[in-house]
Amino acid sequence: MAVTGLRKRYGDHLAVDDVSFTLAPGASLALVGESGSGKTTTVRMLVGLERPDGGTVRLDGRDRSARPRGRAERLARAREIQMVFQDPYLSLDPRVSVSGCLDEVLRLHTGLDAPARRARVTELLDQVGLGAREATTLPRGLSGGQRQRVAIARALAVEPRVLVLDEAVAALDVSIQAQILDLLATIRREAGISYLFVTHDLAVVRHIADEVMVLKSGQVVEAGPAGRVLDAPEHPYTRLLLASVPRRGWSLAGR
Repeated sequence: MAVTGLRKRYGDHLAVDDVSFTLAPGASLALVGESGSGKTTTVRMLVGLERPDGGTVRLDGRDRSARPRGRAERLARAREIQMVFQDPYLSLDPRVSVSGCLDEVLRLHTGLDAPARRARVTELLDQVGLGAREATTLPRGLSGGQRQRVAIARALAVEPRVLVLDEAVAALDVSIQAQILDLLATIRREAGISYLFVTHDLAVVRHIADEVMVLKSGQVVEAGPAGRVLDAPEHPYTRLLLASVPRRGWSLAGR
């Protein structure tokens, strides 16, 4: 993926201002910043939920920033880039079982018949560490970590080139975060999918990203290899973000 000069304005507010980056096949880029930094607007333009006012988004040389021509092209673009959101409970239909959720995606995006779809659903659930018991369960019967695994399986169902993870572990407790991050690392290694990991939490970036890009007020203020940005940040804003990460011995009372 190659993003060049991306811009988006809402009235007098310039939400994203000249954002550019590349995401190689199988690579992982963390897009970091506080609320209002432009992270979410950027990814909404990447997946086609917002149209940019300027700039281009290209995948395999094809411009995704232009309006799609018809339903077939919209579906093709959706298969290329999938998104996993912060709250899996809100992104899953509470009336549909886990297997039904995955089957719905396969019916929309593939030509598989019913037996082939059932086999694919089983394969997807196994890929994210779920089984037959969870397959028949409604979202309310699952834990937060299990629901996020379902959301990841749903995104993987169409074999995307890029997976956008928008604060995908922020709503989980620390132990479950670690499990989901390990799962994502395994999937990236085995499937070769590129990740764009959107977060305000630098504590998890080191575990998921090869590269880091820091946004402030819609602009890129620092970018580079994760180790360099996290260990030797050059911009004051990046240093401020790092200083806010809780460390060993940190307590709320001691702040």
